[in-house]
Amino acid sequence: MFFSRKVITESDLVDLHGKVALVTGGNTGIGYATIEFLAQKGAKVYMASRSKEKAQKAIEEIEAELQKSSGEGENKGSVHWVKLELSDPRSVKEAATEFLAKEERLDILGNVGHLSKSQLLSIHFCRSEQRLSLNEDGLLDVMVVNYISHFVLTETLLPLLTRTASLEDSDVRIVNLSSVSHTLMKPDSFVGKDSINKQYGDSISGHLHTYENTKLANILHLKHLQTRLNAESAGITCLVVHPGAVMTVGVTGFFQSIPFVGWFLKTFLAPLFLVSWKQGAMTSAFAAAGKEITASRKSTDEAERKKYEGAYLTPIANISEPSTYAKDERLQRELYETTMEVLREIGIVS
Repeated sequence: MFFSRKVITESDLVDLHGKVALVTGGNTGIGYATIEFLAQKGAKVYMASRSKEKAQKAIEEIEAELQKSSGEGENKGSVHWVKLELSDPRSVKEAATEFLAKEERLDILGNVGHLSKSQLLSIHFCRSEQRLSLNEDGLLDVMVVNYISHFVLTETLLPLLTRTASLEDSDVRIVNLSSVSHTLMKPDSFVGKDSINKQYGDSISGHLHTYENTKLANILHLKHLQTRLNAESAGITCLVVHPGAVMTVGVTGFFQSIPFVGWFLKTFLAPLFLVSWKQGAMTSAFAAAGKEITASRKSTDEAERKKYEGAYLTPIANISEPSTYAKDERLQRELYETTMEVLREIGIVS
């Protein structure tokens, strides 16, 4: 999907001084650029990632950019690392619990870190054993990283998000990264553990369908969550973002994994169709802090006020229609109930 001519700049984002954000997978790619956007507007941002070394390097680079762009007397935000291992839902639960003890508010939760399509294809080309694996809990690894761990993080942090939303002048948002490729999935049901462990074969197309299923799950979760929050009048906006085709580290690794032609594709073809991290992060930054969303929430017109609730955004910052399956309330409910059953089975929720 090509990007629209629209561009998101710092002037399109609300002031975030005194606000707290947590963004997963932020040491590179879309997460990195999203964090930089939020910190530029004054937020205290937590970069949730696995490697402290990589995170500290990324934080130093972001801080250097913040200092470079600061005017006289201007107070930018700050960036802090929190350890988060998305391949292990128990680790995610622990990290979220520690965060609850550390912070008194959370205004923005950005579930941006994930195993990308390009990384999945790199696995296909590089592994001698092509089949995706199940973890020690019997859960499909890509579904854990892309969906289940973000579900655990979001649901664990929900009490803090809800408390923050009750504060005066709050504007709490939860953002999930998805993909337009979710439209290729047409599941009959999400009942039972096998439905979230479903694999579509060991071919390239099979691996892509498995990835696409995780991206559908991201939308189904946020749609269901928005319904639950609205029933409680929680005042939280949930948004799902398709970032477009972005030249991330995962994409670079994928091209490098292709025998013979990878270097050519990365060097000459990719720049024609892929955009930079910052361009790719514009829609997620808008979802997290766009002024237009804030104005919509304050509208006296009910339709306008609900305009962004559970919205699916495509580049750049356009409200689009997800698939009919993503909007299916039965599938949303089934996935939520199955996920809770699985998490109870492995002892993460009671």
